[in-house]
Amino acid sequence: MLHVTSATFVMTSRRNALVIGTGLIGGSIGLALRAQGWHVTGRDVDESRAARALELGALDDVGDDTGADVTFVATPVGSIADAARAALRGAGVVTDVGGVKGPVVAAVGDPRFVGGHPMAGSEQEGVDGADATLFEGATWVLTPTDDTDASAYTLVRSVISSLGAEVVAIRPEDHDALVAVVSHVPHLTAAALMQLAASGAEEHAALLRLAAGGFRDMTRVAAGHPGIWPDICAENRDAIVNGIDRLQGALGRMRAMVEDGDRGALLQWLEDARRARINLPVRAPRPEELAEIRVPVPDRPGVLAEVTTLIGEIGVNMFDFETVHSSAGDRGVLVFVVEAAAADLVRGALLARGYKPSAHPLA
Repeated sequence: MLHVTSATFVMTSRRNALVIGTGLIGGSIGLALRAQGWHVTGRDVDESRAARALELGALDDVGDDTGADVTFVATPVGSIADAARAALRGAGVVTDVGGVKGPVVAAVGDPRFVGGHPMAGSEQEGVDGADATLFEGATWVLTPTDDTDASAYTLVRSVISSLGAEVVAIRPEDHDALVAVVSHVPHLTAAALMQLAASGAEEHAALLRLAAGGFRDMTRVAAGHPGIWPDICAENRDAIVNGIDRLQGALGRMRAMVEDGDRGALLQWLEDARRARINLPVRAPRPEELAEIRVPVPDRPGVLAEVTTLIGEIGVNMFDFETVHSSAGDRGVLVFVVEAAAADLVRGALLARGYKPSAHPLA
């Protein structure tokens, strides 16, 4: 059960983190945390990988840390739940970086676990490709539920934001449906395009030499480590299959336009796609473009997830977040920052849910 008045997690003067899984993402987290002054301990099922992470400076120590303030589980999706439950035997909070959230969050089932997914990666493999700046400007999804502890969520969000990522809160099941469209299906599509080009290259040796920048950009993700994908496809099968079906439908409509020579419809289709691509968010606003939203909330299960995921559902970025406890004892205040231009939209959405928010310019 979530309570906005739950016990606050107090970090010692030396901030301690544990990273379980020292591949590309785990190694990058370690490097980024150490750059922020954290003491990072890490381990991996492959001891040589953990040793390499230590050698590269992604870790301070190899091993376990039951006293870690926060633990990042960066293992393949199929083993996240077991690793997270084991880490929760300590007193700190636990999060993960898996590309599938619904089954993982349900399997862990602990208020101190905050499901997460950094939407960042590289064609590089393993800890040798780790980069302390990998998460700067990237979207990092958190998936609070009705049971998520408010202090645990606030701590995880604060740590992730300090790495330069933009945090978006989404319900676990919504995450899996959305990420199938923006990550899983695109990766599989890139792999299919590479298979198509590679098979053609067997007959025409010059084909891959002719691959221009557009083709390379579209297929870059296919160079990523393939080992994580069987687990992702198994855990998020239904959403991925649905996404592939929708993609096939869209390609079918485009095929018909090309076959029929419908220049007008094809041009409109391409213009709509171009407009949508141009309008993808690319930067965080300046302080004078921000507003602080304060939302008094009752002490009841699900209030944190309701408010944070509502902001994500209406398409507004939340740039900062904290919980403030009320002297009344049975209430609290959620405080967060959004773009000033979106403040009225946020207030309206919250008012419609029965909350009484206030909005104030940040600068």
